Amino acid sequence: MLSSMHSTLASSHAVGGSPFRRHVARGQRNGRRTVRPQAVAAQPSAASAEKELWLPTPHYCESIYQTRRRPTRTIYVGKVPVGSEHPLARQTMTTTDTRDVEATVEQVKKCADAGADIVRITVQGKREATACLKIRDRLFQDRYDTPLVADIHFQPTVAMMVADAFEKIRINPGNFADGRKSFEEINYDDPAQFARERESFRETFMPLVEKCKALGRAMRIGTNHGSLSARILSYYGDTPRGMVESAFEFADMCRDADYHNFLFSMKASNPLVMVQAYRLLSEEMYAKGWDYPLHLGVTEAGEGEDGRMKSAIGIGALLMDGLGDTIRVSLTEDPEFEIVPCGALAALGTRAQTERWGVEPFEEHRDTHLFNRRVGELPGQKEGDVLDMRSILHRDGSVISSLSLEDLRTPETTYRNLGCKMAVGMPFKDIATSDSIFLREVPAEDDAQARRALRRLQEVGVHVLAEAEALAASPLPDSVAVISLAAALAARAEGRSPLPAGAVRLALAVDGTEPDADVEAAGGLDATLVLLRVAPGVSRVHASRRVFEALTRARCHLPVVHALEFAPGTGREELVLSAGALVGALMVDGRGDGVMLSAPGQDLAYLRTTSFGLLQGVRMRNTKTDYVSCPSCGRTLFDLQEVTDQIRQKTGHLPGVAIAIMGCIVNGPGEMADADFGYVGGAPGKIDLYVGKEVVRRAIPMESACDQLVELIKEHGRWKDPEPEEEGEGQEEKQAVMA
Repeated sequence: MLSSMHSTLASSHAVGGSPFRRHVARGQRNGRRTVRPQAVAAQPSAASAEKELWLPTPHYCESIYQTRRRPTRTIYVGKVPVGSEHPLARQTMTTTDTRDVEATVEQVKKCADAGADIVRITVQGKREATACLKIRDRLFQDRYDTPLVADIHFQPTVAMMVADAFEKIRINPGNFADGRKSFEEINYDDPAQFARERESFRETFMPLVEKCKALGRAMRIGTNHGSLSARILSYYGDTPRGMVESAFEFADMCRDADYHNFLFSMKASNPLVMVQAYRLLSEEMYAKGWDYPLHLGVTEAGEGEDGRMKSAIGIGALLMDGLGDTIRVSLTEDPEFEIVPCGALAALGTRAQTERWGVEPFEEHRDTHLFNRRVGELPGQKEGDVLDMRSILHRDGSVISSLSLEDLRTPETTYRNLGCKMAVGMPFKDIATSDSIFLREVPAEDDAQARRALRRLQEVGVHVLAEAEALAASPLPDSVAVISLAAALAARAEGRSPLPAGAVRLALAVDGTEPDADVEAAGGLDATLVLLRVAPGVSRVHASRRVFEALTRARCHLPVVHALEFAPGTGREELVLSAGALVGALMVDGRGDGVMLSAPGQDLAYLRTTSFGLLQGVRMRNTKTDYVSCPSCGRTLFDLQEVTDQIRQKTGHLPGVAIAIMGCIVNGPGEMADADFGYVGGAPGKIDLYVGKEVVRRAIPMESACDQLVELIKEHGRWKDPEPEEEGEGQEEKQAVMA
């Protein structure tokens, strides 16, 4: 099935190393679930202990074993219907100054020509609202009827004005009526006080509801994790529950007016928080009998491969569960470039839904309210081991690289492509070196160069996994033999060892079609890990869920590495989006201990860095600086792409450090929750610097702001100087790979 997924796409902090803040929620005690927690942790917390109480997976989607689209009502955004009876609508957002009518009109046209179904425009004041009337009129004159969405923060009056022109209004519950940008805690000893404050919002919000109803306008009630109000933060904490309840307050008022032409969004820059929030929203709508559509997106995802990976993880995970009716991939790039990855993810989700990817029904117990990472037991040392076998896997998530015999003909190039440091021609492990390698073919015993290259890798802790049949034909000392689960069970039944000569550890290959009883028996085979290579034509997400359920039921703690093999000719963007969606859908639930990506003809170094990017995107293992970067809009007070590049050049060598780069104040302080340091536009030409959510330097001239950010990182002990470049042959290649 994976190769067919690829054709569809073509057609269209390590957990322990990040300062996670945790809010203990009602209904949670010592990490165990009771009945239904009112809130969940704002950041994922790893947990390896078995839960004493197993509850079925909450009803947040139509099926946990098959992709079935959640039935939603149809709402109309101008001419575009949005809902489960219609194709997934693709969206983007302009980055021009909205007051510049000509530039904005031209950018909307570019987006529409690229395939955007809906385009959003920021409207921060009355002058922008006035310009919107001209923008809409100009586009109609030029025969562009693409529906336009007004992005509103803090300005109810402006929303009323622009509703005369645009087909849809996006309001942010965190600041539409309660615009206090404060993180001071409010003491709500009396819940009635909290409820009374909610009623006070009616006076501000209801005129817009009535106007949208009268004019046939649509509305998005779009909650952002980074801009929850002080009121919501104080009552629910910085949690997905707070995000959902914030949106429901405004939805209840819409329903009171018999206005139903609206949908929801639950955006966060952290894909794990984003997925938790959407699932909780959907679960609560099932309980209420509501059927409003969902707009999916990971906010402030960033640029390039990292931005695409984060978006694929969050959006892809939800699409595989049949959730979502319209999509935006938020990238720090020109808006028309968002449409290709947006369309690719929409095509992937559509195919999964129409073809009903899935497996036979099974009972599942997965906690979607509280992140519990299933942590596999790491390999240990055994008596008689010649090498240190503990480094086969990494505690924060492992990367295994697939090598060919051709790779072994150029050892130094291969060492560099695996991320090794080099000293006098010898490899050494670095922070982003592959943990192990995998061979389908083993070099012949008389191939001295290839065998010497493998031995040098083994001696520095990069271990060798190989197919058992290949090892039987050409034994390799201290190797890890990969054998199918069925063959390993058969060997045990016959009383013989499944290991070929030279192999000292066993890796079980599981394809997702095995009987549950066989999977449950895996824990008794003295294996080191499970290599989950889902069979062609089988749904990876659903088959893997069944495997993890069986392992958990048997209390088997074998580490599981997701292995994906792509078809020859698979492009880089397609590879990133596929891996992010299909593996990310599992890792957002803590299901998986590593990844192995194989793609014939694709660059080995690229596959390695993409694998590490996936682990970082699901908050498992940090190997590079993490950037929370907004996609830019008309509010942005500087050239976001240029500044992001400047900051990346100066700080890109700081793994474990998260830096937020925000064009304006709308989401800035709140998204600092996902970052250690923040660079936020405060006024034209002026930058505010943050540590966490606290602004520590205000109104810094842009010319010196990047240097002052570096100073701030140094002051807080998070800086290290870049390592000197290696001397010698191959340096230019290494620089290209590490970039």
